[in-house]
Amino acid sequence: MITGSIVAMVTPMHPDGEVDWASLEQLIEFHVDNGTAAIGAVGTTGEASTLDMKEHEEVIRFAVDKCAGRIPVVAGTGGNSTREAMHLTRAAKSAGADAALLVTPYYNKPTQEGLYQHYCYIAENVDIPQILYNVPGRTACDMLPETALRLAEVDNIIGIKEATGDLERAQFLIENAPKDFAIYSGDDATAMELMLMGGHGDISVTANVSPKAMASMCAAAIAGDRELATRLNDLLMPLHTNLFVEANPIPVKWALTVMGLIPSGIRLPLTPLSAPMHDIVRKALTESGVI
Repeated sequence: MITGSIVAMVTPMHPDGEVDWASLEQLIEFHVDNGTAAIGAVGTTGEASTLDMKEHEEVIRFAVDKCAGRIPVVAGTGGNSTREAMHLTRAAKSAGADAALLVTPYYNKPTQEGLYQHYCYIAENVDIPQILYNVPGRTACDMLPETALRLAEVDNIIGIKEATGDLERAQFLIENAPKDFAIYSGDDATAMELMLMGGHGDISVTANVSPKAMASMCAAAIAGDRELATRLNDLLMPLHTNLFVEANPIPVKWALTVMGLIPSGIRLPLTPLSAPMHDIVRKALTESGVI
């Protein structure tokens, strides 16, 4: 089981929108050096929605190659088409990813039974550990806890990224899921409490800019050290809050550009961080000790 701070890593791009492979390698080294537990490649923050299929597969393979077994790679392979999600999940397995992260099918609003069958079909056809990803604020599709628990019994389905920020739901999952089923937060602001309840980690946007502090906070929370976890989390809270002043990954890509780690590229329909938000994000970086 992967535990701790899993970075939902951005995909760096040149100003013309082409993937910046050199910066991507630099980011991977940044996370290896600063204690990140695993790389989350090509998820929401990695602009899976703006990369084409070939680029999506290339970024996964590149991350696996550059991590070179030093830390695991969790590849984003979800889609609103079951066939497309299965294709990407097979590509992640072929590339050597350690696990796949599959968002609930968006836009078409499947029933709970449709969700169950979607995930079962992929799990039965692709032999790679798979993590469910529930983020109804983006997908208009909420996987209910009862459905997640049904899927927790399926071979290859090893965990869930629960991004609602609903701690009562998280507690229910932690108490009722099999002990070897990982419960990850997908909401930085409530991740500490989820881990103190017995959750296993945070698939984190904040970790992009403050990986060492996030790794330490997650380790403390998982160990049950509320005092240390709270002290670290209080330092990180400006980032948890203000890296979402516009749609993710707009603020975090701007922050990484300010830090000198990536160029300013982002793809339409996403646009660069609007000028009125610059001071807000810069202040969060300062208050959290990043710059």
